[in-house]
Amino acid sequence: MAALQATPPSVSAAIVAFVGLALIGGLIGLVGTVVVRRLRNPVGKYRLLYGAVLFPYALLSYGVFALTGSGTAFLTALPASPEPLGAVLSQFVTFLAAGCIWLVSYLPTVRGVREVRDLELATSTAISKMVRYIVGLSVLLTVILTPLQVFSLESSLLAPAFTLIVLILGLLYASPWVIPLLRSTTTPTGERADRLEQLRSRAGLSVRDARILDTENEETASTIVRGPPNYRRLFVTSTFLDVFDDETATALLAIEAGKLRTHVFEIRLGTVLVASIALIASVIGIGPQWSLLGLSLGVVLIGFWIARRRICAADEYAAEQVGRTIVADALIEYADVHALEPTRRRVPNPLSIKVALGDRIDRLRTASGR
Repeated sequence: MAALQATPPSVSAAIVAFVGLALIGGLIGLVGTVVVRRLRNPVGKYRLLYGAVLFPYALLSYGVFALTGSGTAFLTALPASPEPLGAVLSQFVTFLAAGCIWLVSYLPTVRGVREVRDLELATSTAISKMVRYIVGLSVLLTVILTPLQVFSLESSLLAPAFTLIVLILGLLYASPWVIPLLRSTTTPTGERADRLEQLRSRAGLSVRDARILDTENEETASTIVRGPPNYRRLFVTSTFLDVFDDETATALLAIEAGKLRTHVFEIRLGTVLVASIALIASVIGIGPQWSLLGLSLGVVLIGFWIARRRICAADEYAAEQVGRTIVADALIEYADVHALEPTRRRVPNPLSIKVALGDRIDRLRTASGR
């Protein structure tokens, strides 16, 4: 991304901007955790705090650092580097600085999450895992975005569109190899490998292999499947295997298999891609502004509606595999493990890509006659 000014700010000005954004981010995280802990269903609200407040603030911080050339300013404190290497390092430092803002914002919430979920997760452990994630993600994004500067595409829609496409393809197809770089994983062996194979077979989940994510102290019991159709990899947390019995685990894996069959993840990412390109085109003045804004909003509304429908279809597939009652009970147990209160909505949120958990449970129970 091109800086707004021809020369970067002084290193002192860049440091002041960094400290100011960090202080504001820490305050946002502190106030957010105080408010969330007083609300109903605080675990779900913490997820909303991360996704709707702290993450956008980190993106805003990146925008400030990138547009003002702060990454280059920070590098002036180091020995001069050749131009190609200097551009790469500047991009990396910019991402790393934004990641630090996220970390400062995230830090005040660790204690609150630990208390509302009754975890034994040490703050130092949470920070070390987040630091690894931030550094790894900064490296990956630098590798992706640096070629854009080399080819000088910043002045057109092609640059952000190309960036978004690469990121989407990376999320879709490179995740089996990227996730192990960002998080601690192990290959299941012995009884765990045999159990996973049996669970996948009963759930109708076809993947090439599996990895176990270390979440011993986080107690996050979840699964994801990523990768191209001919190399899908299942990531399952260690907590998932420890806390769920075979029946519940099979039902949750069957839902994951249903999401693959209904292409939930692809629909979500495709929606974000098309809507983002239309929005960027509107902002930078390529085409009719209001028509493109309307197109962006329309794509979001339609895409998210389709995604919610596909989630319900995934539940139906799981119900066919193991039974509606078992799937409904599995969702309830999933909520209990994560200290979530299954929410219900009379009118679906048009800007949400998820179906309220309580609505999914009610739908399965109603269809099963319970």
